[in-house]
Amino acid sequence: MKTITAEIIQKAVADLCIDASYHLPKETLFLIKQALKKEESEAGRTVLQNIIENAQIASGGVYPLCQDTGTAVFFVEQGQDVHIEPGTIYEAITKGVHDGYTKGYLRASIVSDPLRRQNTNDNTPPVIWLETVPGDQLKITMAPKGGGSENMSALQMLTPSQGQQGVIDFVVNVVDRAGGKPCPPLVVGVGIGGTFEKCAWLAKKALLRSVDDHHDDPFYADMETQLLNRINDLGIGPMGLGGRTTALAVHIETFPCHIASLPIAVNIQCHSARHKQIIL
Repeated sequence: MKTITAEIIQKAVADLCIDASYHLPKETLFLIKQALKKEESEAGRTVLQNIIENAQIASGGVYPLCQDTGTAVFFVEQGQDVHIEPGTIYEAITKGVHDGYTKGYLRASIVSDPLRRQNTNDNTPPVIWLETVPGDQLKITMAPKGGGSENMSALQMLTPSQGQQGVIDFVVNVVDRAGGKPCPPLVVGVGIGGTFEKCAWLAKKALLRSVDDHHDDPFYADMETQLLNRINDLGIGPMGLGGRTTALAVHIETFPCHIASLPIAVNIQCHSARHKQIIL
């Protein structure tokens, strides 16, 4: 049995919150630079240049990539041989978010009640998804999720007869309706299967993959490519000003489902596709 103190987790989480807010993953920045070379729209090129410059300024100082430093979302894999003391993983992560968002001067965007709207002032509570896995390691992935892109996400319970084409059409229509509101170029997470809530979880988890990653199953890897091409054919372009670069990547995750169901969820991520990970 491996013991990890809550203090270590709290410190690691605070650092993740700050690092994720300041530093765009290098793979994402590379794809944006590649898109700049191919973009034919003058307005689109200008936006992509501004995004690149913004990322460089943010990583060089104490500046977040975007003023919306998001809901603090965590995907945690806790080895079955890991013991945390004192307290729980939830308490440690929550304290780490408090520290990271206050010490890092990150915007507090969370209200304590969805209708009465009083700000919690430290961006807590976080959203935590916890899985138990074999081993004695604790893997914590932090993904700040901005409100603008989150608001453009969608879920639909399709019928099995709608099949692959129904899924493709739904994903493309969601992005088309979103237009420039989620600040493209986008990363599009797609969850297929499971249940009503499971497919939404899959869509969000899909956003954690590196933007240059492809599905292990050739069938879904090809579907990701089809979707990316269809989305970029929409002509929405960077920040909705027109152009070829509407999305940088489409990532699909799947799960078995009921014979009568075909759940599909789309979780949209803006060009500030932030996430950081640590293994303790």
